[in-house]
Amino acid sequence: MNPFLVALAVAPALIICFVIYRIDRYDKESHWQLIICFVLGMLITFPAMQIEAFGESFGLNQPGHLGKLILLSFVVVGLTEELTKFVVLMGYAYPRRAFNEPLDGIVYSVMISMGFATLENIIYADRFGLETTVLRAFTAVPAHAVFGVFMGYYVGLAKFSKGNKIALIATGLVLAAVIHGLYDFFILQEYYDWLMVFATLTLCISLYFAIRLVRLHQANSPFRNQPDADYPTIAKAPPEIEEAEIIETNEITDEVIKEMKKDKNL
Repeated sequence: MNPFLVALAVAPALIICFVIYRIDRYDKESHWQLIICFVLGMLITFPAMQIEAFGESFGLNQPGHLGKLILLSFVVVGLTEELTKFVVLMGYAYPRRAFNEPLDGIVYSVMISMGFATLENIIYADRFGLETTVLRAFTAVPAHAVFGVFMGYYVGLAKFSKGNKIALIATGLVLAAVIHGLYDFFILQEYYDWLMVFATLTLCISLYFAIRLVRLHQANSPFRNQPDADYPTIAKAPPEIEEAEIIETNEITDEVIKEMKKDKNL
């Protein structure tokens, strides 16, 4: 395979990984933990693609058939890919002691998603060439990061919530799968070419809310009292995040602080 295409396929995900790493300003995760999550994200690409191929074998790959298109977009692709990422997030990252604040849910989730997107991108680059690789750098790869933010936000809340853990975790998985399915629906449909514009619109709107969710967790980090001046921050809640939203997660933040104190006493 062309080394240039490989580099082009890998670069977007690595850039997003770097951005997420910098955003995690107050209590950075171990490089090894992040690398492991990234690699695990790559490894689950193969089973996900096998499951998708199995689903398509039932004749669902018919973009002109509305019912089959919905099943293909939301279940075969959206749910399958997000569920495999979810398994890694809950099975590997969630139990880790290093997962010690809600923002870590987003960090680990995005790292897993970027591992997935990287290998998927390499496969697409090999099959379809330069044009597809460049297009996916601005669409599919950022989309996977956005899906990861939504899932990680709620998993991060669940980790430090006294109750409703299952509801919060389920919300993260379902929301990521639905947004993923909606994005794919507009790309795969063959009814009208102009409907593909809504795929971009879905991505842009989702990205806007994903940024808000990242800022909300960062603004409520229990480690904010010891900032690292070497890294930029978006911790200060922007005007669009209302005070009520910040207060909403204060109870969870208090729980994180209590857990930190317990750890110190051990």
